Amino acid sequence: MKRVLVLVEGQTEEGLVNAVLRPHLATSGIWLIPKILITKRTKSGPDFKGGVTSYQRAKNDVTRLLNDSNATLVTTLIDFYALPPDFPGWQNVPAGGPRARVEHMEAAWQRDVNHPRFNPHLVLHETEALIFSEPMACEVAFPELRSREALAAIGRSFASPEDIDEGPTTAPSKRILAVVPGYRKVSMGPVAIEEVGLDVIRSRCPHFDDWLRRLEGLGRE
Repeated sequence: MKRVLVLVEGQTEEGLVNAVLRPHLATSGIWLIPKILITKRTKSGPDFKGGVTSYQRAKNDVTRLLNDSNATLVTTLIDFYALPPDFPGWQNVPAGGPRARVEHMEAAWQRDVNHPRFNPHLVLHETEALIFSEPMACEVAFPELRSREALAAIGRSFASPEDIDEGPTTAPSKRILAVVPGYRKVSMGPVAIEEVGLDVIRSRCPHFDDWLRRLEGLGRE
């Protein structure tokens, strides 16, 4: 079993790895281990964890994980939405569609770290976007039928959930909150994604699917 460390943005992504991604990838010989990004290190007591506050802190965490020689690969599960402006690639990000932009940023990050065991992944545009692949399946996360129907209507209005934009009121999580005011991303997000199922998500989210294919392929090498 190959160990792959994945730097995640917070507890929502950690829950997604533990509940959904790790069991799936284990069948390919990959053991995915989430590591929450540390926003501030302290000399004593617990470090501050969660959220991308600067590129340097994210890079520091990647470097720390790469020091684990038992890890076959280090990857990331971090939202493209609201990335700090000091991330590599922001200054010359292309004007094309979201997938072209995110792949440009991933390539710039990989070049900056410059390590053969680093393969970054940025989620378009937020982890919650995956829920819009099929909200009607989320009967536990969103018990009210009309809420699921409203979310499904949003999902149908885009060619892919990965196209849902990143505005302050139109990002995926903001759209869910507008429909489900009691939405709690840490507790409800991973449940909803698990209900949708990876097969459906991968059929509608090609960038996310490409990342999983790379990890699955690592298990076959």
